[in-house]
Amino acid sequence: MDGTIFLPLMVIIPIICAILVNLIHGAQRTTKVVAVIGAICLPLVPILATYGTQYFGAYQPLINGGLTASLPEAISSIVSGTLLELFHPAITYTFGPGQQVILFILGLVALCSVVLSITETKKTSGVYLYLLFMLTAALMAFVLTDDIFNLYVFFEIAALVQVGLILVSRIKGNYETGLKYMLLGEIGGSFMLLGIGLLLGLTGNVNISDIVMMIHSGAVDPTNPVLLFAAGMLIFGWLYATGLPPFNGIKSEIYSKGLPSGSMLLQSFSVIGCISIGLVILRIFAYSSTVQMVILSVSVLAMILGICMAMVQDDYKRIIAYLAVGELGYIGVGLGLATPYSVTAGLFQAVNELMVTSLLFMGFGVVLYLTKTSKVSKLGGLLEKMPVGAFLTIIAGFVMAGVPPFNVFQSKYMLCQAAMIAGIPELAIIMIILSIVTFLAFLKIAYAVFLQPKPDDLEISNKGMPKATLVMMAVLLIVCLVIGLFPDMVVSRLGYLAITTLLF
Repeated sequence: MDGTIFLPLMVIIPIICAILVNLIHGAQRTTKVVAVIGAICLPLVPILATYGTQYFGAYQPLINGGLTASLPEAISSIVSGTLLELFHPAITYTFGPGQQVILFILGLVALCSVVLSITETKKTSGVYLYLLFMLTAALMAFVLTDDIFNLYVFFEIAALVQVGLILVSRIKGNYETGLKYMLLGEIGGSFMLLGIGLLLGLTGNVNISDIVMMIHSGAVDPTNPVLLFAAGMLIFGWLYATGLPPFNGIKSEIYSKGLPSGSMLLQSFSVIGCISIGLVILRIFAYSSTVQMVILSVSVLAMILGICMAMVQDDYKRIIAYLAVGELGYIGVGLGLATPYSVTAGLFQAVNELMVTSLLFMGFGVVLYLTKTSKVSKLGGLLEKMPVGAFLTIIAGFVMAGVPPFNVFQSKYMLCQAAMIAGIPELAIIMIILSIVTFLAFLKIAYAVFLQPKPDDLEISNKGMPKATLVMMAVLLIVCLVIGLFPDMVVSRLGYLAITTLLF
C-alpha cells in the first residue's frame, strides 16, 4: 500500500484531537489522556510517513493516468502532449525530507505546548486545548500543501485561532489586542486572497506547481503588471503572517498577551508562515529581483527593529516577543538572497527558532507561574528558587544569541556565509553585530531576573516548578545541542527543499 495515503493524517490527527477534547472537556482525566496521546502522535507521524505526494480524491495529473480513462477519446487526443496533462486537478500534499524535518520539530513544539498547558493549570480547559490542536493542524497544512488556496484557507483558520488563544488568556488588555489583530487580519487576509485571485485569473490554476509551470513555460508573461501586483498582495499577506514590519508591533503584543503554552504556538505560526508563504513567493516570483530586494530589505529592518525595541522593554514577555520578531529577519534574509545555500540557511534558522523561542517562553513562563509578574524591574533572586529552571532558561538565551556549539550558531554562520557569497559582506557584519547585541540583551534580563537581589515586595509562590516543564525544556535543549554538533543531518534534508523551491 502506498504510504503517502497517511500524509493527510498529519493534519487530520490534530483536528480530531481538537474536536474530542472540546466534546469531553467535562471529564478532566479523559481529556488529558486524549490530549497527551494526540500530542505524542504529532512528532511521530512525520517520522513514520513515506516521502511522496498525496492527491486528494486520487485525482492525479493526466500524465500520471489520473482521469485519462474517463475522458472521451476525442478529448484525450486534444489534451495529449499539452500543459493540461501536467495540471493537478485536486488539492495536493507534498512530503519530502525538508518537510519531514520541519514537521517533526513543529510536532515536538506542539507536544511541549500541550503538556505545558495541562501541567501548569489546575483545571484543564478543553476549549484551550482545542485551540492549540487546531492551530497545529493549520501549521501542518501550511508545510504540506501545494495548493495556494488551501494555504489561504488554513491561513484564515490559524488567524482566528490565534485571536481565540489571546481572548482566553485572561491577561490584562487581551481583548483589545485580539480585536486589533483580528482587524488587521481582515486586511492582510483580504490582500492575500486578492493576490491568489489574480494568479488564478492569469494562470487558470491555484496549484502552486502549475502556476510556476505556466509562468516559466511562457504561457503567462512574467512581466505582466497584474502578475507583479499579485506578488505585492502576497508579500503583504506574508508580512502580516510573520509579524515583519509594519506588523512587528502588533505581533509582539500578541505574544505577550498569550499564556506561555499558547505563545509557543503563536510564534510557531509566525515562523511557519514565514517559510511556507515565503517559499511560495520565491517559487512563483524568483525571477524578479524586485521581489527579492523587498524581502531582503524588510528582513534587515526587522532584525534591527526587533533588537532595538527589545532593549527598551521592562516586560520580559515583550522582550522575548521582540527578540522573536527580530530573529524572523534572519529567516527572511536567507529567503531574500534567493540562492539554494541561503534558502537552506534560512530554513535551518526557522527550524532552530521554533525550538529556541519556545524554550524561552517555557522558561520565563515558570517565572510568571511562581511570581505572577512579568516586569523585569520587579523581579530578582529567582536563581535560589528555581536553579534548574534558571540554568535551562539562561542556556536557551545563549542558544538564541548564536553561542556555539548549539544549532543557532550553525544557522547564523551559514547565513553570514550566504551573504558573503552573494557579495554583500555588510549584511554579514550586521547579522554578527545584532547577534552580539542579542547576547548582551539577554544577559541583562538573566541578571535582573535570576541574579540580582530579591526585591522586598516580591512574593514568590511556594509551589514547586512543574517537572514536566523541566523535562520538556531539557529535551528541546538536547535536540538543539545534537543539531548543533551534527548539523548535516538537518541541513542536507532542508537543502533538498531549497533546491526544489528554486528549481525553475
